[in-house]
Amino acid sequence: MSIFQTGLHRPIWGGWVTGPTLIGPEEFAKAGYDYVGFDTQHGYLDDADVARMLRRLEHVPIGTAVRLPNADPAPIGRVLDAGADAVIIAMIESADQAAAAVAATRFPPAGVRSFGPLRASLGHDPAALESRASVFAMIETASAVADIDEICAVDGLAGIYVGPADLAISMGLDVVGAVGNRQVQDAITRIQRAAIAAGLVTGIHGSDGPTGNTLSRMGFQMITLAAESQALRRGAAEHLREATAP
Repeated sequence: MSIFQTGLHRPIWGGWVTGPTLIGPEEFAKAGYDYVGFDTQHGYLDDADVARMLRRLEHVPIGTAVRLPNADPAPIGRVLDAGADAVIIAMIESADQAAAAVAATRFPPAGVRSFGPLRASLGHDPAALESRASVFAMIETASAVADIDEICAVDGLAGIYVGPADLAISMGLDVVGAVGNRQVQDAITRIQRAAIAAGLVTGIHGSDGPTGNTLSRMGFQMITLAAESQALRRGAAEHLREATAP
């Protein structure tokens, strides 16, 4: 059972990977992060990259989630076959789209997933393979907020994952400092309340530590912090600052 399914009694913290890296996910694990997300929507990753990184994490104590651009069953099935614990499906705007995302993780007759596990350790029991796959609907538009109660009511969802930047853009607001904007905060709160009422995990993209702290105080349970490039840049800058200090 993955960390996304164990009952979240505290916030869980995630790192984010946007490009092929063999050591990045393991460094997030060593730093104490609870999960790592692999971005196949905006990142420079393909299925083979994700499969290689998931394989390296098979015995590393960290949860794994993959963000995909839509509910296309084929790529969703491939990352689950490779061992991902969860999928985050971007730009969900309706209950029908959320239901399609769930169906992509379920075998017939409940869904449309094709059987083809790639890791021997996953076994060959369809019911077990289905049960280990958590599905998050990513809410990041004003249209999705308008239908949030119907989306949260979709059977089989594990949680809702908020994208504040795209949400702000869809509302005609500045993407910089989106979480600090009162209108965005109101929309985020509405999403969060609907998810909690439906018994779903509430996740969100936090982007940095201070924002993550704010979001945890708001009650979010699953918060993604820095991407690997951000973590590298911050660490590199600090090393340089220390080295060049008078």
